[in-house]
Amino acid sequence: MSGQTVPADFSGHMLDLDEDEDLEVFSKNTSLADGSPMPNSPSSSSMVNQYTMQEEEEEEQDANAKDIFITVDNPESQVTAIETFIMYRVVTKTTRSEFDSCEYEVRRRYQDFLWLRSRLEENHPTLIVHPLPEKFVMKGMVERFNDDFIETRRRALHRFLNKISEHPPILSYSQHFKVFLTAQELQSHRKQGPGFLSRMGETVRAVANSVRGLRSRPEEFTVMQEYVEDFSNKICSVDKVTQRIIKEQREYVDELKQYIPTYTQWASYEEELAEPLKGVASCVERCSKETEEQIHHLSEVLVPALHEYVLCAETLKAVMRRRDNIQAEFEAKSEALASRKVDQEALQEEVDGLADRVELANNALKGDWSRWQSSMRTDLKSAFLATAEKNMLYYEKCLAVWESFLLSQRAEPSEQKDGDDVS
Repeated sequence: MSGQTVPADFSGHMLDLDEDEDLEVFSKNTSLADGSPMPNSPSSSSMVNQYTMQEEEEEEQDANAKDIFITVDNPESQVTAIETFIMYRVVTKTTRSEFDSCEYEVRRRYQDFLWLRSRLEENHPTLIVHPLPEKFVMKGMVERFNDDFIETRRRALHRFLNKISEHPPILSYSQHFKVFLTAQELQSHRKQGPGFLSRMGETVRAVANSVRGLRSRPEEFTVMQEYVEDFSNKICSVDKVTQRIIKEQREYVDELKQYIPTYTQWASYEEELAEPLKGVASCVERCSKETEEQIHHLSEVLVPALHEYVLCAETLKAVMRRRDNIQAEFEAKSEALASRKVDQEALQEEVDGLADRVELANNALKGDWSRWQSSMRTDLKSAFLATAEKNMLYYEKCLAVWESFLLSQRAEPSEQKDGDDVS
């Protein structure tokens, strides 16, 4: 059965002070109750933007220096006799001389991205290749092919390719990367990778080296190892807590929504309280909508950034293991050479080659380490600033909603005076 292209949006089936002064202090501007910004408030325009403006300038400078631009978009589901999968369009624009054209458009599925990443890791075992999203359903995603999952994966695949393109020394100029971006079909190229027995041999040697262990890891890599473990524990903890906060906020919104009809119905039975009861119901409804928007922001901005670096931590651990395995193999061969139980000349050449490989591996990791740290700090800082800005706006809007209600319930001085005269 030939492949049939269908739209990918099929989630339904597959996928206190004096009272007057007090109100003035807190009610500088109640326009936020209607969703407009609070100009006198020290909000994002004066606090967050001083950081984001600098970041935007740096990003603009980086964009001017780039010579390759990649976009992953237009997901489409492919249905065959044996499977259903998503194909993404990958558009590349470049001014690099090694490319025959300045623009390419290909379609790739998730397995193709896996192939690219595995080839990069095999050829550069101690470089930090940015992680891909998980193969199966992410946390919080119930259906494999719903719209949210597809969009989350599309953004992750887009970042993956652009992270590679931003690795100018080596990965960005990899022949496998070029083939991935330009070849209309990858099947013939995918068959050119190392065979099963070759990969099995590498795995066996890696296991043997890990069991043997290292005699002495250089201090700088021990420091790296400790940093990675500490970073992994912290980022995983923050990721889990953020997920829990989102879950609790969703439950909070559900409870707020139960409030609304209760206050509305109550107003029909209490004529003298009807107005304030309806006002409370309106405030609760508007605050629930703001909370939903806040949840959406956390889910779309903070969680992906955190989860991406949870995966990065696992990538770093794997890179450290591979570096240790290379050193362990060099140490084992050196011991064999020193024991004089084997062919000295042949083994000496192998030891010399391994010594060069250890040095190259160490230099590659040290260079990538500082680059990765800089990128990580930029990415997480951006996510934290965006979350801080959204938190400020969220609480300002909810505060303005309740302030407007308080002001609406205050009797005018003339009305109070008339009431006192009557009494």
